[in-house]
Amino acid sequence: MKRWLHIPRVDQYLFRQLLVALIVVTGGLVALIWLTQSLRFVELVVHRGLSIGVFLRLTGLLIPGFVAVILPITCFVVVQFVYQRLAGDRELTVMGAAGLSPVALARPALALTVLAIGVGYALTLWMVPNSAGAFRAFQFEIRNQIAAFLLQEGVFTQISDDLVVYVRERDRDGTLHGILVDDGRDHAHHATILAETGRLLDSPNGPRVLLQNGSRQEIDPQSGRLNMLTFKENTIALTEPGRGEATRLRDMGEMGTLELLYPDPATANPRDFPKMRVEAHKRLVLPLSTFSYVMVALVAVLSGAFRRHGSLVRPFVAIIAVVGLVAVGLALDSLAVRQPAIIPLMYLRAVLPGLLLLVWLVGPV
Repeated sequence: MKRWLHIPRVDQYLFRQLLVALIVVTGGLVALIWLTQSLRFVELVVHRGLSIGVFLRLTGLLIPGFVAVILPITCFVVVQFVYQRLAGDRELTVMGAAGLSPVALARPALALTVLAIGVGYALTLWMVPNSAGAFRAFQFEIRNQIAAFLLQEGVFTQISDDLVVYVRERDRDGTLHGILVDDGRDHAHHATILAETGRLLDSPNGPRVLLQNGSRQEIDPQSGRLNMLTFKENTIALTEPGRGEATRLRDMGEMGTLELLYPDPATANPRDFPKMRVEAHKRLVLPLSTFSYVMVALVAVLSGAFRRHGSLVRPFVAIIAVVGLVAVGLALDSLAVRQPAIIPLMYLRAVLPGLLLLVWLVGPV
């Protein structure tokens, strides 16, 4: 607390406004992005009967990834807006008349930048990979485990891309009546299975359905003849063979950064190594971009004379500059996959503009 009191009040005042604005703007944008992205999972609630709690838990795992991506941009927006408002209210003019240099006025924004970079690295190096892994594991569980127990009466339930189950009636004790199964998981033996009754069973390898008094129909791919086999009891797995959690292939987004930088040929396809290394460097570069974006906003507001009714030229140029930096970053990310020598340019794009603008801001002092 004593150390905080030693910080100039102007710095406290500016930093407090910047921090509150950053939290509000980032939170609002994250909520908006979450709302738009979560719509694709509404079907699980409407048609599969999943609870709202499960829906919120699943989509909530996407939030760290949203924050990591938009945090550098929201820092630019907040610094640009807050300092532009202060300039319009003549507060920056008064602070400048009191002897504060542009560098002194920029100090709270730079402190916010350091904080944002630290949060960004915590997200990209730890929280985002962990949340991405938890999201895919939970989504896998829902699609291959939970959904199988939510068969509804009179509805064709698509368990997977190649497996559809229809149940005419379901008793309170769980007995199924009038079952139709379209099983195309084995493309060489696409089968249609009919059964009078059945019951869902749980097993270590996933849910299964016990069919009773039915028939299995297949068309021979060579002769074109219909083969039919009747049975008293037959058990069908509702998950694809071998697709347990232990064998689920991991996406690059859920791998650790060191794992991406030094991929193991035993667990990854060597053809994906360039993409994996670029993904790792993207995680290291993304938080650093905050510095250059913030410096663009600071130079746009603090350089030149303050004007109460200043033109919109400088804010517009600042926005165009940041859009240009983002576009260059996306282009370098794409090119670096084919040309690894471009990877150092990813770091230069993130840091060099900010350093040049900082020298420009400090130069007149």
